[in-house]
Amino acid sequence: MTGMTLAQKVISKHCDKDVCPGELVIAKVDVAAVQDGTGPLTIQEFKKLNKTKLANPNRTILFIDHAAPSPRKELSNSHLVIREFAKEYGAVLSDIGEGVCHQRLVESFVNPGEILVGADSHTCTSGALGAFATGMGSTDIAVAFALGKTWLKVPSSFKIVVNGNFRENVCSKDLMLYLIGKIGADGATYRALEFCGNTISNMSMSERFTLANMAVEAGAKAGLFETDEKTYEYLKENKREDKFVEIKMDENAVYERIIEIDAQDVRPCVSCPHTVDNVKFAHELNNVKVNQVFVGTCTNGRIEDLRVVANVLKGKKKHPNVRMIIVPGSPKIYLQAAKEGLIETFLEAGATFLPAGCGPCVGVHGGILGDGEVCLATQNRNFQGRMGNTKGFIYLASPYVAAKTAIAGYITD
Repeated sequence: MTGMTLAQKVISKHCDKDVCPGELVIAKVDVAAVQDGTGPLTIQEFKKLNKTKLANPNRTILFIDHAAPSPRKELSNSHLVIREFAKEYGAVLSDIGEGVCHQRLVESFVNPGEILVGADSHTCTSGALGAFATGMGSTDIAVAFALGKTWLKVPSSFKIVVNGNFRENVCSKDLMLYLIGKIGADGATYRALEFCGNTISNMSMSERFTLANMAVEAGAKAGLFETDEKTYEYLKENKREDKFVEIKMDENAVYERIIEIDAQDVRPCVSCPHTVDNVKFAHELNNVKVNQVFVGTCTNGRIEDLRVVANVLKGKKKHPNVRMIIVPGSPKIYLQAAKEGLIETFLEAGATFLPAGCGPCVGVHGGILGDGEVCLATQNRNFQGRMGNTKGFIYLASPYVAAKTAIAGYITD
């Protein structure tokens, strides 16, 4: 009998039957989520269904994080729509300052073996917990709100096997940029990326979240990890250890493609404008001067990321020609950074610290680039106009490269 991939195992459980790649199925949904960019359309579509209640209000989450607090009246009015809907239907509201949806989902809402659908492409972040987590359009999420079910095609999977130890100051962000550079921004379209190997086993949950988060940047439907002791400890830290279940890929599972990577081959990487797969090593770009450095987002806004940056900045100043913006992913991370003295380090280095949320990443407020300006960011996307100006240039890198660059004034590792 043929074994199952992680994606097959989780989806099968939600269909009450064994599923195969390519099969169209209707699956039960555990958690459904929207954010303030996609929420109003989801609400509009939900109301067209003439449903009087949500299928699962306690696990229907509406996040206000992309423009938080709102910089414009139009966005403020969208926020009003979301708040009123949450109140009327009993959904969970995560309001301004409560953090980025993807960080909040892993901290408080999603568990191993569950299916999460969200009206945001980086919903796949929760796959690091052993969940099948995927982004969908607002209409699909409206149906999930109403019925507690969704339809999807079972993806075939790529097995990403990483072994060995990273070089000094190399992390999972570099690995993901390296992988995307190898296979391309559409190299895994509608596949599930399933990560394994001793490098992955040794990673913290924070680093796994970064890999899962950026699976969609290779076109993937989801990014998944086996659950282990680190998964359990993370759930315990967030008071959900009772939700732990063991999920492992079968040894005889069939993978469409197996990609093996030696961790020693990975160096500090940078995605250059205007595509994520335009990847170069950081040391090749020291002729690129930067105007802004941004540390944060659902990709690298966790406490471990902030510690890396603070360690580099300690006792130093950012370059006078560089604006440095730091945004934690959630209030929990913000509070931890304060307790550890990291915020003091950032402010003494000349950085600006913003409330927990998406910050400059989506270009709606806070840190929008001027014409011709260059930003090095720890976010996941560098499409033209992503940070609010089509005449800006965005480079993507790890927190370590971001901190070094902020001091130097040009891209460096």
